[in-house]
Amino acid sequence: MNIGVLGTGVVGRTIAAKLAGLEHNVMIGTRDPDVTMSRTDPDMYGSPPFPVWREQHHDIGLGTFADAAAHGEFVVNATAGAVSLDALGAAGTENLEGKLLLDIANPLDLSRGMPPTLFVSSTDSLGEQIQRAFPGVRVVKALNTMNAFVMADPSLVADGDHSVFVCGNDAQAKEEVAEILRSFGWRDVIDLGDITSARGAEGYVALWLRLWGALQVPMFNIKVVR
Repeated sequence: MNIGVLGTGVVGRTIAAKLAGLEHNVMIGTRDPDVTMSRTDPDMYGSPPFPVWREQHHDIGLGTFADAAAHGEFVVNATAGAVSLDALGAAGTENLEGKLLLDIANPLDLSRGMPPTLFVSSTDSLGEQIQRAFPGVRVVKALNTMNAFVMADPSLVADGDHSVFVCGNDAQAKEEVAEILRSFGWRDVIDLGDITSARGAEGYVALWLRLWGALQVPMFNIKVVR
């Protein structure tokens, strides 16, 4: 499958590499490829600059947000939540229309340092804002409740015996995302309901951040025990 991944941070890189490893034809998108390829400093999390990663992943294409969105039959939003709507606008409605958009972003406000707060919660969500802004796109929220490496490889925690959530208005789109998640190794995929359920999935991130602070490691997840 042709897949466009929007965002060149650690989440976008990790998901793009996983999808390429599963033999999908992946293009990763950024606002300005030349600027992205000129970076020489690690990011805020200490990850190597993008050109170092790209050197190891020549099979993954690089283009603008619009290039990646046009390339993908399936598009992943792995941009920072604060800029997701702008990034998707740059990707272009015409390049997203009718497509499935897996939204991994969280509405994090980093303006006052760590831990970040959420700039939307309880009565709205970033997932809903994206769906309203792009009504012709089939938005599915998933994978935003864990570390990027656990997203791509659930076996890193408890041998994969934990839970991942999906929510969205389109039942078929949710099943398509669930199939992708199963190809990553996820076994317990829980459908939370329509896109308003993103309020709960995004709200959980406030607890995740505190757990990270308490545990001092990000490699954990939750399991829903029935």
